[in-house]
Amino acid sequence: MHDEFLCHVTAYGTCGGQRIGVPLGTYRAPTLALALWWLRDRANWIADRLDPSPEAGHFPPSALVPVADTVPDVPAVLRAWCGDPAQQELVADELAAGRLVRIATGDETTEYELLAESVDALRMQRTVPALVVPVA
Repeated sequence: MHDEFLCHVTAYGTCGGQRIGVPLGTYRAPTLALALWWLRDRANWIADRLDPSPEAGHFPPSALVPVADTVPDVPAVLRAWCGDPAQQELVADELAAGRLVRIATGDETTEYELLAESVDALRMQRTVPALVVPVA
């Protein structure tokens, strides 16, 4: 069982023709349950910022407008992932097995990526000698 997990959230976009990543948070979770909680919390945090409630009161009138039906609904995808027990169990199983988990969704301008991996698995990778292949 892997006991500690490193979690990252990053937004990727294009600037000046190059793909740029903007870190949105990192958390070193001491347990699997806290890693899953943090990933869900960050997914909801992103969804709430992309799709705020118009009744929130801190928006000027007409500041929020609906987007076309053809625009990918990133907030809905993130909220659906958070609310799907089967997906949560799958992520938990993968992390417990020491595998990297990547949850990603995006629209025309930005990709949002949630990553998590076992700190133990990272340590084990560092101790395995690199495969060196001689070049002629």
